[in-house]
Amino acid sequence: MKFGVIRFPGSNCDQDCFYIPAGVLGEKVEYIWHKEEKIHHYDCIIVPGGFSYGDYLRTGAIARFSPVMKSVVQFARAGGLVIGICNGFQILLESGLLPGAMLRNRTLRFVCKYVYLRVENSMTPFTNLCSKGDVLRIPVAHGEGNYFCDKETLVDLKRNNQVVFRYCDQFGDSAETANPNGSLDHIAGICNKKGNVLGMMPHPERASEKCMGSTDGFALFQSIRASVKKGGFNMAVR
Repeated sequence: MKFGVIRFPGSNCDQDCFYIPAGVLGEKVEYIWHKEEKIHHYDCIIVPGGFSYGDYLRTGAIARFSPVMKSVVQFARAGGLVIGICNGFQILLESGLLPGAMLRNRTLRFVCKYVYLRVENSMTPFTNLCSKGDVLRIPVAHGEGNYFCDKETLVDLKRNNQVVFRYCDQFGDSAETANPNGSLDHIAGICNKKGNVLGMMPHPERASEKCMGSTDGFALFQSIRASVKKGGFNMAVR
């Protein structure tokens, strides 16, 4: 398969998102410059973390108008796999590929540490090698990861099984102290209704080798490859 990793001015996780699929998973990967207007021949697009365009105005607000994002939106709407990590999640929200918005962390401080996530939906292209209820140890690094949406959107997310990850403690319980940013309903990652677009604040690429202290994030990259090799993946409510 073939991954494409978007590079925006200010991105600082693009090399990590390139290295894991290429150097650890052993698949083909190419960088995609933010001015590129056409993307093709990719099985999965990664919108990496960082500070695209310096996070001016608000996180992801300028990147949303970058030429490449028009193609990413078209790619996603045609059924292509897209994963947005941290700032990438923020960009997907700004682009309208995912519902909701990001607020400042409730502490108003940047948070950088390992957290625990509970897998809420294992029937996606990104989690199909996980089981519902699995607890993953993956780091976060953000100042605006406080996910928010209105009541109607939250009801829809739950009804459609679009909440993919929730913050939890090491035992899988959604304790308030386990929520690093104040995110609504402890949400750490969501997908679109079709299940082919995932946004998440934690960094799976930073938990994909033993030397990093956890390999729990590698399951997502393995799941993507498994999904592509099966010829696609249709999300089912579970």
